[in-house]
Amino acid sequence: MKKRICCVLMAGVIGALSMFGLPVSVMATKKTDAQDQKKEAENKLNSVNEDIDELSENKEALEEELATFDAELVDLLLTVDIIEEDINNKKLEIDQATADYEAAKQKEQEQLEAMKRRIKFMYEKGDMSYFELLIKSQSISELVNKSDYVEKLYAYDRKLLDNYQQTKEEVYALKTSLESEMTDLEELHADYEEQSRTLQSMIDEKRESIEGFDEQLASAQQKANEYKEEIKQQTAVIKQIEAEEEAARKAEEARKKAEEEARKKAEEEAKKKAEEEAKNKDSGQSSDSGDQNNEESHEEGSGEEQKNYDNSPGNSSKGQEIANYALQFVGNPYVPGGTSLTEGCDCSGFTQGVYSHFGISIPRNSSSQSVAGREVSYESAQPGDIIYYGGHVGIYIGNGQIVHASTPATGIRVTNALYRSVISVRRFV
Repeated sequence: MKKRICCVLMAGVIGALSMFGLPVSVMATKKTDAQDQKKEAENKLNSVNEDIDELSENKEALEEELATFDAELVDLLLTVDIIEEDINNKKLEIDQATADYEAAKQKEQEQLEAMKRRIKFMYEKGDMSYFELLIKSQSISELVNKSDYVEKLYAYDRKLLDNYQQTKEEVYALKTSLESEMTDLEELHADYEEQSRTLQSMIDEKRESIEGFDEQLASAQQKANEYKEEIKQQTAVIKQIEAEEEAARKAEEARKKAEEEARKKAEEEAKKKAEEEAKNKDSGQSSDSGDQNNEESHEEGSGEEQKNYDNSPGNSSKGQEIANYALQFVGNPYVPGGTSLTEGCDCSGFTQGVYSHFGISIPRNSSSQSVAGREVSYESAQPGDIIYYGGHVGIYIGNGQIVHASTPATGIRVTNALYRSVISVRRFV
């Protein structure tokens, strides 16, 4: 009987091995392969997501630069328009000064000719020589009166001639100054146009780069979607294999339980039969026992936006010190982008360097300086104030003049404060 039970148990073990051994091995291999493929896809997805983050950051940085360049271009174009208007106004002033100069020359020439005629009439061919005055005069008093008349007439002519000459020279000086200012404006105009072209070229390059980032982002996003789909598929494969493994495990447990119950039942029956044979009794006790296997289940939880001026005087003495200090650098060179008061600077570098000497911090570029400090009217401007012209700044030194880093050709110099249209006057002390 015991031999029969052992044979039954061995047959059950062999049956279990033939039924579950090979499929479990295949499922384990498939599960490992699926887990490896899922892990690889996750690594690739992480790498692509890092690329997407980097591309997005670079694109945002480019967009910020592009916005800054667009703002600078608008400011430059506005400055070019203002300078063009100033150039047109300056042409009209030069034309008027030229006409005034020609008129003054004509007046001077006419006065000179009239004076020459009177002198010639009075002293060469006329009847009014000093000798005739002497012999025809009835008295010393009459002689003195006539001589005095001649002298006064000459002095009058001379004064008129001097006035006409002075007027001509003043008009010529004004015309020369206007022509110099016109040259400065034309240089500024050419410089700003070149800056505008350069900036536009940079903007075009940034936009092309942004388009390139968009294409790379689209490609990276497509790869990310592919890797997500692969992860999803491998996850499904793993869940299916795990479900099959769970079913196989439960089947194995059921088989083992059935075998154990069968073994115990056979043992009880054998024991009962042995007792009956030994005691030769018709009754016996049998007991059924069974083991219950407790299964634990774990649930997993997942979880898958009109100007108001402040014309108060401030510290006028400090402003005068600033103006006096700035004048020390007249004649030093203009260098685009420069900040050295001695080696070379641009307009905003000059104003910033002067103010820095007094421990006053102001922005680096002219457009930022145009909104810093407090605004005062031009009529209330005092030495030390900064005058903004649209893309250019200078320091007011009083008497309608400024000192500024003008152009590469003229360097740091003193100029009429109204040589261009004034946009704003800023006070910092």
